[in-house]
Amino acid sequence: MTAHHIVADGGSTKIDWSIRDASDIELERFTTPGLNPSLLSEREIMDGLHAVADKYPAIHTVKAIEFYGAGCTPQGSALMQRCLEHVMPQVSTVTVGSDIIGAAHALCGNTEGIACILGTGANSCLWDGFTIAKQTPALGFILGDEGSGAVLGKIFLNALYKGRLPVTLREEFEREYHTGMMDTIAHVYRMPQPNRWLASLSPFIYSNIHIPEVRAIVSANFDAFVEHNLVPYNRPDLPVSFVGSIAWHYAELLADSVTRHGLILGKVMKSPLG
Repeated sequence: MTAHHIVADGGSTKIDWSIRDASDIELERFTTPGLNPSLLSEREIMDGLHAVADKYPAIHTVKAIEFYGAGCTPQGSALMQRCLEHVMPQVSTVTVGSDIIGAAHALCGNTEGIACILGTGANSCLWDGFTIAKQTPALGFILGDEGSGAVLGKIFLNALYKGRLPVTLREEFEREYHTGMMDTIAHVYRMPQPNRWLASLSPFIYSNIHIPEVRAIVSANFDAFVEHNLVPYNRPDLPVSFVGSIAWHYAELLADSVTRHGLILGKVMKSPLG
């Protein structure tokens, strides 16, 4: 079958690309590094897209693309659309929107509900079945993004270096990541895209979820997300559904937090693309 269009789900850490035929049957799927237009320059996005096009030449055959991504605010969407059109000039239709819209379509479809993303970053919206009816601002990992992988990494490191976690865990962490406290600080304050590095600590955190103090950190991160982002919608009658790697891997603790706050848990998906 001939490739016809692409649907892409973009986060700060990774982008899932689905190449589909005219009947919307998936022909190929691949994953590439994330491209967040709120965090990267136009040159950086162009370079990233050219790398994708060089590695996966099938994208040069498609006629349309739908790209839903982190950082695709109105300004970010315009930047991403410009870059996509430049790298794929054969495409006649380019649609760019926020990742939360793509998540809402996947999680809620044409029914009312609350859609959430918990990956490197975090986001949520009240979905009326057709569009976003209300949205609590995410604010990014410095001012917000409660529940996200980046904030989880930040809280974990704070506890690790302030002595609220076992010393043996700090030693294990520093061996595995070949880092010390000063190197860790440099990663966060001096290296590009610190949100991605902080989120990359999640596998280590997950492997130590049996430690009560670590488990409490994960639960507290989810509690903050629910309290600051979901409770304000004041819709305990609607199912709350999630997409993203953090939601998927920590589904048990996430479910506990949602139900503990009197909300209804809906779907939990790893990716909006299924």
